[in-house]
Order: sequence, then structure tokens, then C-alpha cells
Amino acid sequence: MAQELYSVEQVAERLGLHVRTIRNYVRDGRLKAVRIGKQYRIAHADLQALTGGPPAGDAAGHAGGPSGVEVSTVVAIDAVGRHAADRVSNTVVAAAAGLRVQTIYDEERAHLKVVIFGDLEATAAMLQIIHTLLEANRGGV
Repeated sequence: MAQELYSVEQVAERLGLHVRTIRNYVRDGRLKAVRIGKQYRIAHADLQALTGGPPAGDAAGHAGGPSGVEVSTVVAIDAVGRHAADRVSNTVVAAAAGLRVQTIYDEERAHLKVVIFGDLEATAAMLQIIHTLLEANRGGV
């Protein structure tokens, strides 16, 4: 099944926003995108997530389990090297069962952001994983 992808320009047009605003959303982690060459591509599900539409595969709009509660969390980690950021990113993405997770690393500022969307328990577990990784690598992060 092919996934529908939009360019930054198409998303800007659909939302009635400036292209620069959409690029800033992507860079800030507010809108998940894939970089292909020098351009970003945004999946339909990620565009829906930004606009408050139902998550992919959930017609009822309940992504947070029986209670319908969903949380969004941004974890900002300063002074982190590329190697440690990759280790955290890979572990978080691999452990993201039931969560939507995005990591963004700014090499120039040595800054990693982890954006997590999901239910309370899974998000708490993910935060514990991140905490454990950072504690174990305190000298390298």
C-alpha cells in the first residue's frame, strides 16, 4: 500500500500557510517529515497529526487507549554528541511500540529533541528508557 506524501509547498497550500512556516514546523519537530535530497516530504498521517485529525488506522480517533487520553512530550537534551544522539534516537525508535516518536538532532548546537505522542503509560515507560540511557552515558552525553 503506497503512502501519500506531500511536499512542503503542497502542505503550505492545503493549510493556507507560508512555505517558510511549514519548514519551521518540520525543523522544530511540530511536523514529522522525511528528508529526500534537499526537500522534505510529509506523510498524510503526519499532516493529520498536526491538524488534529484522527491518527492513522484509528477511525474513532482514540489513540490513547480505553480512556482516550493521549499525551505529547518533548524531551530536549543539550550538549549531546552525534554518537550519543544516534544511540538515544535508535533505542527510542526501536522501543516505540504503540507510540509515535520523532527525534531531531541539531549537530551545530549539539542538541537532541525527542517528540513523543501516545498514551500515558507508554509515554512514561519511554521517558524512563530515555532517563536510563542518559544516566548510563552521563559522561558521554
